[in-house]
Amino acid sequence: MVTSKRKPMPDRPAETCPHCNTRDFVKRGIRRNKYQDVQLYLCRSCDKTFTARTIKGKQFPWPVVLDAISYHNLGYSFENIPKILKAKRGVSPTPETLAKWYEEYKPLCRFERMRPYALKILRVWKEHAAKFGNTVDMVETVTLAHKQLYRFRYHRPKLALALEEYKNRNFVSLMEYLDTIATEVPHQNVPDGERMSEVRSKFDTSNMIVKGKENFATKLTTFVIQGVKENKQRHEEVQRFFIANDSVTVATEVPVYIRKEDIIHLEDTLQFNILEEKGLIHVKNRKRKIAFPDVITGHIDIVQVRNGIIHILDYKPNAAKEKPIEQLTWYALALSRITGLRLFEFKCAWFDENDYFEFYPLHVVKKLNRKRRKRIRYKDGADEFVPNNNELKIVKKHEQKNS
Repeated sequence: MVTSKRKPMPDRPAETCPHCNTRDFVKRGIRRNKYQDVQLYLCRSCDKTFTARTIKGKQFPWPVVLDAISYHNLGYSFENIPKILKAKRGVSPTPETLAKWYEEYKPLCRFERMRPYALKILRVWKEHAAKFGNTVDMVETVTLAHKQLYRFRYHRPKLALALEEYKNRNFVSLMEYLDTIATEVPHQNVPDGERMSEVRSKFDTSNMIVKGKENFATKLTTFVIQGVKENKQRHEEVQRFFIANDSVTVATEVPVYIRKEDIIHLEDTLQFNILEEKGLIHVKNRKRKIAFPDVITGHIDIVQVRNGIIHILDYKPNAAKEKPIEQLTWYALALSRITGLRLFEFKCAWFDENDYFEFYPLHVVKKLNRKRRKRIRYKDGADEFVPNNNELKIVKKHEQKNS
């Protein structure tokens, strides 16, 4: 008699009890079904049994559910997806099951309302490309060898639809740049330049505030990472799900660069406060500051277009402990120079499944001479004083006065 090996458990280990939020729990056996094994836990505080999942009632491994939703939003029919899942995951849910999943999670995966229009655009582009022997996909994916491998993804139909909104019509130059990344961007600059993530020079954080807020990105991240067993895979899976399923993410791992002459223009012409010392920059693993190199480069995790603003997002596990102000500001400066868009049309943010923090990069580099403290009021009714001294002001959600 031949026995088949069971599939490995796909879920991440539990971190806290979902009932009382304690970390005092132990493993309590395994629940087995046709397609997977699910680890059970027993909480010593509340004596309840739980699993690491926040989404209940699925007999299929969670990555199968995520893939099914993504493939449908990428243009595949419910009839074709089981064949793809069988080849990739070894299981083939019925089309009826896939349709049920998709209907259940439509409120979370908001690209579904744009999908019919994106398919019409894609159909026209495919017909045009076929005349030249080319192919077009819903999401263009290119692997970039920039010191390490980066998976650039670009949702061209989604951006085309976003540009039809009146508030976003000024962002045509963003599409023009993203269109050229696969073939025309000077990729030789990227391996040779210093990395933006390794710049240790600090910006003056007076006259700016970082605001913690509720954002859909945290909900989507929670939805995704419960099916990611390895921490190092979180980054890739979050990007892959966002580009296929949310309504505003238009690209991931976007390469950007900024040249020495750009810095000179920003400082001398626009009067931006960028470098701590004229012409010098502090880089990781260098004891002393060095002359600003010919180019510094980076890769933006997620680019979104919404409400007349280009949002530059960075996924940071344990976001509450991170403060990537410099890295995100460099990204915004670089993308602003590349596209010719003004810096006030950008917002920067970092997030994980629990927290989302955002700021305006213009407030980091543009310092106005104010004698009086500036008071700002948010739409939610909270208000704050902008600090005049060089300190980083972070207003968290629970600290806002109306919460």
